[in-house]
Amino acid sequence: MTVKTRFAPSPTGYLHIGGVRTALFSWLYARHHGGQFVLRIEDTDRERSTQAAVDAILEAMNWLGLEYDEGPYYQTARMDRYRELAAQLLEAGGAYHCYCSRDELEQMRAAQMARGENPRYDGRCRERRHPVPGVSPVLRFRTPQEGVTIVDDLVRGRVEFQNSELDDLIIMRSDGSPTFHFGVVVDDGDTGITHVIRGDDHLNNTPRQMHLIDALGFARPAYGHLPMILGPDGAKLSKRHGAVNVLEYRDAGYLPDAVLNYLARLGWSHGD
Repeated sequence: MTVKTRFAPSPTGYLHIGGVRTALFSWLYARHHGGQFVLRIEDTDRERSTQAAVDAILEAMNWLGLEYDEGPYYQTARMDRYRELAAQLLEAGGAYHCYCSRDELEQMRAAQMARGENPRYDGRCRERRHPVPGVSPVLRFRTPQEGVTIVDDLVRGRVEFQNSELDDLIIMRSDGSPTFHFGVVVDDGDTGITHVIRGDDHLNNTPRQMHLIDALGFARPAYGHLPMILGPDGAKLSKRHGAVNVLEYRDAGYLPDAVLNYLARLGWSHGD
């Protein structure tokens, strides 16, 4: 098996060291195993994505020497593929149209929280047989509700998720565009990604995506979820903590090897 990893940033802002660290470990894993590294630009958020951000990502990858073997692939160039597979899922009964309004969903969420329950979609449109006139529905994935999903994570070890706690993900928006989860699964499957290395803020997404992978007939990749770089308040590093465009380090005179060495050893203790 040829190892194949990927880095998939969204061009809704600049690339800071948190994203670079994820790219670095994904790149290193592929190189260590004689595999391939893929760059994908997840640009389906058309309102927030900018060409300037795309250019900055490509420039940063080049400056850091994180060369990629395939790509960059752009999700906006693959809309027909997402719609094709979504239609197949719908036809096979693996997905269904949901006509719930935003107000209805908010009331559902508030009622669940008032009962001390974790908020989740309750599946009220699962068995709906007729469309609602004048409403453009979203498409939801029919997530299995019984059993346990086990993630054998390369970093975290064995993690178990009760399927009853997973709700039915929206996979296609009412405007016909894919959501994050659907785009990720289709792209990883189509490009033959064998190992997904990403931040551990995505760990809870993994069982949901694994069910989608199975339903679409793709092979499951291995997963490794990295600890996040945090700000002083313990939250994920962001612009409000002073995180800057990684290219600002270049402009300040830092060498790319110095940045990569710092990120590779971040979190190590003396003697590691």
